[in-house]
Amino acid sequence: MADGAVERARSFGSAAGRYADHRPSYPGGLFDVLEEVSGVALAGARVADVGAGTGIATRLLHDRGAAVVGVEPGAAMADEFRRRHPQVPLVRGDGDRLPFASGSLDLLTYAQSWHWTDPARSGPEALRVLRPGGALAVWSNDPDTGIEWIAGQQARIEEEFGPGWYVNEHPRSQSGLEFTTRSLRWSRRIGVDAHLAKLATHSLFLVGLPGTGEFLVRERERLLRLFPGGTVAEHYVVDLRVARAGRPERPLT
Repeated sequence: MADGAVERARSFGSAAGRYADHRPSYPGGLFDVLEEVSGVALAGARVADVGAGTGIATRLLHDRGAAVVGVEPGAAMADEFRRRHPQVPLVRGDGDRLPFASGSLDLLTYAQSWHWTDPARSGPEALRVLRPGGALAVWSNDPDTGIEWIAGQQARIEEEFGPGWYVNEHPRSQSGLEFTTRSLRWSRRIGVDAHLAKLATHSLFLVGLPGTGEFLVRERERLLRLFPGGTVAEHYVVDLRVARAGRPERPLT
């Protein structure tokens, strides 16, 4: 990663608790689609969730019966993960150097974290650790800019700070991996202040760019005019991409 990307990736440690408190979860249907596209039944599957952060996706995989291990490079995020999910194992590491034996995993997942890796390294590493018939699953929880107020907020952020802050890379083909794509839309209703607290956990607001505090103040005033009841419906698009590793050893049952 370039120096700027490294700084952004490391910035989350300063807000680990707030990240866990305010970042959205994922719709339950995501894991049904993941099983369908990957051909991997989660119950009993050997899974590593890379860039696990505070464990939002890892816990959901664990709840679906997966034998999942979180993989997290950041010390503060790892500490928050262990505090909130003591029943789920966690190792320190990153996607460019996975701490697993070759062919040892059924499924490798990246929730909001593939874009922090170097695909020239993380792609071959995924193929190394997956068994034949295993799968790599990459997904992101993106604001749905088909919703007018969300598109407006996105435009204001880009006008103020430049493009690219909330645009995740969605791979179609990388490092010998061919991805199948699915999209899921979902929403949640939260208070304006909770929405802004979530917004403040994004790297844009953690790396110390000038003007971010003032932006959040102005955004609060604007949102309260739009939503005088103080509640907003956040809409998301989960972009799921799944790549299979070789031929499956057995069909999904």
